[in-house]
Amino acid sequence: MAMANAAGLLGAIYFIGCWVIAGILPDLYKAIFVSWMHMIEVSSLWKTGSSSFLLGFVSFTVVSWVTGWLFAWFYNKFAK
Repeated sequence: MAMANAAGLLGAIYFIGCWVIAGILPDLYKAIFVSWMHMIEVSSLWKTGSSSFLLGFVSFTVVSWVTGWLFAWFYNKFAK
């Protein structure tokens, strides 16, 4: 449970950090995003504004929490 909570909190922090960087340095953010997505062209899909911030924040935090929980569960299974 501690692993899941830590991963969820880190996911929330990362999400807010990315949101801040996207707002302050959008060109840098887009360049990093494209490099992480194996150079997929996303400029036609890019939208500005914060209308989806809450949905993204909640979903990313939940996925991070589940990932932390699963990681700890698998780790404990393999460690036995």
